[in-house]
Amino acid sequence: MADTQMADKSKKNRLKSPYLLLLPALLFYLIFWFFPVLTSITESFTSNTGEIGLTNFQLMREDTLFLAALRNTLVFAGVSLILQFILALIVAVLINRKFKGNKLFLFIMLIPMALPQSAVGILWNTGLVESGWINSFLTTTGIQEVIQGLNLASGAMIWKNVSGLEAVFMLILIDTWTVMPSVMIIILAGLQNFNKEYQEAAQVFGATKFQAFRDIVIPIIKPSIVTALLLRLISGLQVWLIGVMIFGFNSVPFLVERIVYYTDKVRTGVNSYKLANAYSIFTLVIVFSVALIFVRMTKNKKRGGV
Repeated sequence: MADTQMADKSKKNRLKSPYLLLLPALLFYLIFWFFPVLTSITESFTSNTGEIGLTNFQLMREDTLFLAALRNTLVFAGVSLILQFILALIVAVLINRKFKGNKLFLFIMLIPMALPQSAVGILWNTGLVESGWINSFLTTTGIQEVIQGLNLASGAMIWKNVSGLEAVFMLILIDTWTVMPSVMIIILAGLQNFNKEYQEAAQVFGATKFQAFRDIVIPIIKPSIVTALLLRLISGLQVWLIGVMIFGFNSVPFLVERIVYYTDKVRTGVNSYKLANAYSIFTLVIVFSVALIFVRMTKNKKRGGV
């Protein structure tokens, strides 16, 4: 009798296990992530003739835009990460000071975050043409005359004529306007949960405001910062839509843009499907590797260097 009761109790404990609550998410990832990824891995190592090898990756390496796509992706992810972190930290600290009108300021800052990427692409695409709203704004405010007076331009600027890294940096600025608020809101949440008495105590003992912020505030809210930056880094490595909507395919290539190109634009090509799978697995490796390196670099070290 006692054994039966213990068995029933053990069964109930298993049913209450938190792992049971993770089962729906596990099934979701198995169906919509793991199996598709497994299929992509298999296809990426299988040539059109059925041979197992690196043929598809060799085709990817021979793609004329492969190196440009890799360079643009890494530059975009790295520069946008640094720029957005600095701006997000400044804005978060400013809003956390709770000045008059800070809630309105926060609302305005969050507006770009509510826009889908397609809407952002349309908005900026209409502004970057010669007769777009950007040049109209510059002309109306008199800034265009100043630019021409400094011999920086002879007329209305055609923003979409840029190429190479200049185009990448333009996309970084547009992306920063769009996603910086999401980084800022995570950092702001960390600041609002921070006990200001620690910072005040440091200043009592002679630390300047900057020293107290650097040595007390930043280490304490580090988990929030690391979370925000990791999410942003992964998102930055997967950029493609904003570039395609503004410049089109092939003009400013990214790794994910190559995947979409070979699965959508030229999907009837002989090697298109295999190239798309090779790019997918290569991008997956890049994302996991960069994320792992970032986590290891930001991980707290134990005393003694262990």
